[in-house]
Amino acid sequence: MADAPLADDYEAAGFGRRIGWGEHPAVLLVDPVQAYAAPDSRLHLTTAEAALHAMARLARAARRSQFPVLFTAVHYDAEPSADAPHFARKVPGLDAFRAGSPHAAFTPFCAPEPGEIVIHKHYPSAFFQTRLRDVLTVLGVDTVVIGGFSTSGCVRATTLDALQYGLRPIVVRDAVADRDAGPHEGNLFDLDSKYADVVDLATACRRLGEPLHPRPEQA
Repeated sequence: MADAPLADDYEAAGFGRRIGWGEHPAVLLVDPVQAYAAPDSRLHLTTAEAALHAMARLARAARRSQFPVLFTAVHYDAEPSADAPHFARKVPGLDAFRAGSPHAAFTPFCAPEPGEIVIHKHYPSAFFQTRLRDVLTVLGVDTVVIGGFSTSGCVRATTLDALQYGLRPIVVRDAVADRDAGPHEGNLFDLDSKYADVVDLATACRRLGEPLHPRPEQA
């Protein structure tokens, strides 16, 4: 979280106003895959499990209200350097996302149900060189409720592009995670100040129509 003087400075400069929700939300879960959840992965996040359970709750709330739930996953048919040469040079860990890698698979905590849309991507943003914008347009979506990995990487890039494509980005604090609290909190502060509304899980689920008192297995 930002310290008080910084928060006060941003507020005085006019940052941090609310975008608000539209009428037609969709949940967009960015890369909830084993690369971030499996302890033997070089990309493993110690905070991944809690975020995955929050993502799963978002998905359940959206499905209950018949709002779309979409998933993304980084995917390379061969060597990452063939599809994203400079990105692969910068981040050798992208090898985890090659076809056939167990780390490229969705986690058992949070996976698409039959018929749900999966967007495969080569770069951080779920919108870059993918069909995501067209899919959301066809579905009539005006608000994207975002969870995923990682806060400073693919979540940030996807959120910024959502705003630039005219959507209302809602980032769910409990449903995103990063390698360290510093980049995680810093990026949440910056996103909330300039590009999105950052909300907690309970608020997001309530707006998606989750009952006030869900059954224990749905909590």
